[in-house]
Amino acid sequence: MQIYLPIAELSLNLFFLIGIGGAVGFLSGLFGIGGGFLLTPLLIFSGIPAPVAVASVTGQVAAASTSGALSYFKRGGIDFHLALYLVLSGIIGAFGGVAAFSALRNAGHLDLVISLGYLLFLGLVGLAMLIEAARSLLRDLKGVKTPLKLPGQHNWVHGLPLRIRFKRSKLYVSVLPVLFIGSSIGFLGALLGIGGGFILVPALIYILRVPGNVVIGTSLVQVIAIMSASTILHSLDSQSVDILLAFCLMVGGVVGAQFGASAGKYLRGDQLRALLALIVLAVAIRFAITLLIEPNDLFSTSLLGIGG
Repeated sequence: MQIYLPIAELSLNLFFLIGIGGAVGFLSGLFGIGGGFLLTPLLIFSGIPAPVAVASVTGQVAAASTSGALSYFKRGGIDFHLALYLVLSGIIGAFGGVAAFSALRNAGHLDLVISLGYLLFLGLVGLAMLIEAARSLLRDLKGVKTPLKLPGQHNWVHGLPLRIRFKRSKLYVSVLPVLFIGSSIGFLGALLGIGGGFILVPALIYILRVPGNVVIGTSLVQVIAIMSASTILHSLDSQSVDILLAFCLMVGGVVGAQFGASAGKYLRGDQLRALLALIVLAVAIRFAITLLIEPNDLFSTSLLGIGG
């Protein structure tokens, strides 16, 4: 069943859109990520112009993350105090991201920046996550017990000023890295159409040392706020949001996130990190191939799905 997307100016299969929305929603609930890092490339590779894909995905990411966050809220797995600082700084970053999005689009460089941005960020993050997960799995196989870095232990973050106590996460840490992480995720989310959870979750764990029982739920709250703000800002500023496309993706995403949140209870942390790393690297490799292959039409990149 084909439907016409007015802003994207092309027709796609309805069940295909709902299906990829559901698949990415499942990953959102499973890993505590927004899923935009995967959904945006899938839409671009399907022929949807990059600006429309980025702007429209923000709504789906917000919806899927809301569905997943409700599951974690019922378990008490959200630190709302920490999420508040991440959200406020993230919204500020989102304003900067939308401004950069519009400037690059007007200059004609947006498609290239999006492709290179995904290639660099996903490649580096995916490789780092895969190495860390592989080391963890090897230690388990050898029976080596690694001392845990508990939330109360000190690291360089604790030496920074303006410390605040986050009771739910059992942290007493400077607000400066929290604000930096939140604003950076907000900027990238608005510019590239990603929820940023695949960066935020490792940052909360390894920099702030947020306990695992609250890190995913807290990440999803931040993703909801940033993607909701980005959707509104893109609608007002660039008019690139395709409502019909976003709605189809939302329908699948909300359902998929519920199944993902339930499935996450049956997998170990190192297994989840290894699986997520492989998915991230696969998307990065796909972008690399797209950038390296010579297009059939040397005066258009739309056939490769990276332009509009």
